[in-house]
Amino acid sequence: MKLLNSTAKLLKRYVPEKFLIILGLSTLSLAGVVWACADYGYDDDYSSFSPEAFVAKEYTPFFYSDFSAYYVKDYNYDNDNSNTRFNDQIVKEWSDYFGQKLSKTDLQYLLLRASEKGIDSVYQNYKGKLEVLPDSLPQLRKLKINKKQLNAFFDYLSLAKKSETYAAGYKSYYYWDEKQEFSAPEAFEADLLLALKKAKDPFIKQRLWFQLVRYYYFSERAAGVKPLKDASTIAAFNLYKDVFPKNMMYYRTLGYVAGRHYYAGDYATSNYLFSLCYDYSNEMKIPAKWSFRPDADADWKQSLEMAKTKEEKITLWHLMGIYYDTERAIPEIIALDPKSEKLDLLLSRAINITESAFRNYYGGKEDSTSTLKKNTALISGIALANNTGKPYIWNLAAGYLNFLDKNYSTAAKFYKTAKTQLPADNELLMAQYKILDWGLYVRQLKKIDAAAEAKMIEPLNWFANLKEGKDTIPDLRFYQSLNESLGVISDLYKKQGNPVKATIFRSYNEFYTKNQQIEQLKSLMLNNNQTAFEQAMLRYYPYQLDDIYFYQATALVFQDQPEAAIPLLAKTSRQKDTLQANPFNMRLNDCHDCDQQMAQSKKFNSMELLRMMKNMKAELKAGRNVYNNAYLLANAYYNISYYGNNRYFYVSSLTDTYGSSAFSVPAPFRPLYLSGKLAEKYYLMARAATKNKEQQARCTFMASKCERNESYNRSFDLPENKGANAWSVEIHPMYFGQNFSLLAKQYADTRFYKEAIEECGYFRQYLNSLN
Repeated sequence: MKLLNSTAKLLKRYVPEKFLIILGLSTLSLAGVVWACADYGYDDDYSSFSPEAFVAKEYTPFFYSDFSAYYVKDYNYDNDNSNTRFNDQIVKEWSDYFGQKLSKTDLQYLLLRASEKGIDSVYQNYKGKLEVLPDSLPQLRKLKINKKQLNAFFDYLSLAKKSETYAAGYKSYYYWDEKQEFSAPEAFEADLLLALKKAKDPFIKQRLWFQLVRYYYFSERAAGVKPLKDASTIAAFNLYKDVFPKNMMYYRTLGYVAGRHYYAGDYATSNYLFSLCYDYSNEMKIPAKWSFRPDADADWKQSLEMAKTKEEKITLWHLMGIYYDTERAIPEIIALDPKSEKLDLLLSRAINITESAFRNYYGGKEDSTSTLKKNTALISGIALANNTGKPYIWNLAAGYLNFLDKNYSTAAKFYKTAKTQLPADNELLMAQYKILDWGLYVRQLKKIDAAAEAKMIEPLNWFANLKEGKDTIPDLRFYQSLNESLGVISDLYKKQGNPVKATIFRSYNEFYTKNQQIEQLKSLMLNNNQTAFEQAMLRYYPYQLDDIYFYQATALVFQDQPEAAIPLLAKTSRQKDTLQANPFNMRLNDCHDCDQQMAQSKKFNSMELLRMMKNMKAELKAGRNVYNNAYLLANAYYNISYYGNNRYFYVSSLTDTYGSSAFSVPAPFRPLYLSGKLAEKYYLMARAATKNKEQQARCTFMASKCERNESYNRSFDLPENKGANAWSVEIHPMYFGQNFSLLAKQYADTRFYKEAIEECGYFRQYLNSLN
């Protein structure tokens, strides 16, 4: 569309200079969807420093988070929807306009949900031209409302609804899109200008002014007009910028002017104007910050020069600190006003950014050591000056950063000062102090003796109550501090030669390889006369006796002792676990899905399996039916191992064996759950017990499967696989073993030999390697 060359002249011809207005159902935001990638948001487990403890609530969206643009724990569509952000404010303003005579429910319908047709029906009913309306629609004839106001409202509403077609369409826009689409109907300009000229009511007139400025913004964006000279958006704003009060509607209008400067590349002006919008209200903070763009140092200096007051400069530096350079912004604001509340947010971000980098979470700065030392020096210096509005939080922050930097004595001094300054009635702040002080205490421990254990009882119970939900302190970030401290305590006990207490505080897999240690742990758990420390300590052990008995039972099974495992399994809730497939069936090529989907005339549970294995072993000992019992026992041992069709038999949280890869089984448990030696033992026993060559060939082949699996297991422990994962582990070339050789040399004349060639690609490879 061709824009008017002189918008100001046209405006003066249509509209008295003392007025200007606009309603505007959409937002100030000019950037589309605000929930794009930036910091990470909902998971702050890396952190032990809660910004909620000292930062004003309106700054919550700007708390540091690693992976999302805004910090919101409970995602809400309205948080990033430019078209709904001001809805409550819009309804309130119109409710006040009508002196609360028109209900908010009716206003919400008319302003936010009704179509043009729906609005017309309500208006026609009000004028008596439509007799009946559905009960769900506003019934305005019964209300005592000023007729002039109501007529003006409907006239305005008609225009406002039309503007939604170009200004309030919710469109996702991403940085990889080639072009963001804009549009604005050319004929609508004259409608807005005429309405603005006729409007007498200042409230409505200001909203029409907003509509007009917004219209020009979209029309100039649609036409691709970037230069600011003769820009209609700015001309329309300037004509009435001094007429209306500087209220929400004024700043929403100003936002489009800022956006117009942004579009033209005039970031110095846009940044300054957006900072004014940001400072005006909570609703405007997100869109203003989103569009804030300190592009170059020269532009930034110009923005600062535009600031008319010290507070405006502080806001600019505050936004710079959020957007990019927290460490630079903090001392600048300190120099302007060390008691500014805008420092609180930047302090929280400096701490949380340092934490993220220090703990190497994704999104943290690369040079974590440099970041830590730089911020430690900065925050410590400000805390020592003791001239901020909240000296206690600066002392806590300085202490925490020194703690992270392992300056423990310095950290203790800052914590001691903070303790004398903390407001005792602030539960979150007092809890914040407590977790930081606890972390320092644990880190300074050289040995855990009876005195140390006695001192730990109260904080351990306090943390446990929080962890278990028995006590709640909203927004307290305690998991990181607790987990780190438990690790330190566990390591100290391990060094002191107390593996039981070590594994209670942080369960480690190697502990369970020694049954004597497990029995000591069970004795402690079963002791009815536990000390206060033991009771507090055991609240951190993640498993129950049921888990321990189950592990002991499965460990005994894989040690060829099903008879000893039975009484232990009987003490668990897992004894009646249904096996996924028949454990006594075996096929040439492993196919767990095939076995598990196969119809079973008899479904076994874990206890039934162990009893049958016990009976088979008794039969073998008595020398009865050796081949069948040995072969079935071998199948069972194969199938309950990782490589078989019933690996769920041993899976548990204690052993962390839920992974689908053999390599994901923790190393201390691999000799149990991955081993095929027991199965191989019984296959060879069955082969020795029969004179049937077909049966001997089958047993030889089954033993070869166990051999091959053992070759995989040996690969996992190779030096090159240290630190590998399930995706990167290196497996040695195919290992064929002695049983393939035996099968080829002694059983080539059997039917099974031909079946093995047809079914097993590995065996075919072996035979080809002989040629």
